Amino acid sequence: MAKRRAQRPAQPADHEAEAWDCGIGHRFANPALLRQALTHRSASRGSGGSNERLEFLGDRVLGLLVAEWLIERHADEPEGDLGKRLAALVARPTLATIADRIGLARHLIVPESETRAGVRALRTVVADAVEAVIAALYLDGGLPAARQFVRTHFAPLVEAMETPPMPAKTRLQEWLAARGVSPPRYRLAQATGPAHAPSFTVVVEANGTDAQAEAGTKRAAEEQAAAKLLAQLEARP
Repeated sequence: MAKRRAQRPAQPADHEAEAWDCGIGHRFANPALLRQALTHRSASRGSGGSNERLEFLGDRVLGLLVAEWLIERHADEPEGDLGKRLAALVARPTLATIADRIGLARHLIVPESETRAGVRALRTVVADAVEAVIAALYLDGGLPAARQFVRTHFAPLVEAMETPPMPAKTRLQEWLAARGVSPPRYRLAQATGPAHAPSFTVVVEANGTDAQAEAGTKRAAEEQAAAKLLAQLEARP
C-alpha cells in the first residue's frame, strides 16, 4: 500500500487531466513537462525538477507572444507606448490574476509543510507557475500551443487596456513635480522569508505623508506603495 501511495502523484495521466482542470486546454504529449511546471522548488529536494528553469523560459516566451499580439492590435502605436502595455501585461500581479482565473494554485505540487505555511497563496509563487506552464506548453506544442493559452486567458486584460498604462511610481513623481514638491523617497523597511518565498516591505515618503506595501519583490512593493501614496495625496482637499 505504501508503494502505491508514493507512486500515485507521479502518474502522468493525473497531471494530463489537471491540464484541463486548470484551464490550460492542451493535451500534453509529454505530461512530465506539466508536472515540472507545477512543481514548486520546495518539493524538488534540490534535484533540479522544480519549475524554476521553465519559469525562466516562460518569461521570454510570454514576452514574445504578448509583443507580437500588441503589434497586431496597435499597428500605429509608438514603441514607448507598446512597451508600457507589455510591461503591465507580463508583470507579476497580472500573472497572479491569470493564475486565480484558472485555479492554478490548487494544482501546485508543494510539500505539506509549505502548504500549511501558505506558499500556495503567495502571489509570486502562482505568477511564476503561470510562466512555467507557458514554457511547458511551448516545449510540448511549440508557439501555437503557448499562443493559444496566452490569447485565451490574457484577452480580457488586453481588451480592457484602452490606453497605455503608466506605472504608479511614474505617476506619483509626475504628480509631485507638477506641484513643485520634492521627489518621493523609497526605503526598504523589512526583508523576510526564505529564498524561495521572500517578502519585502517598502515605505515611500513624500509631501509630508507616507505609505507602505509588502510584496514578493522590492520593485513590486515600491510600485504598490507608490499607488497607495498617490491615492492618499489625491484624496486630500
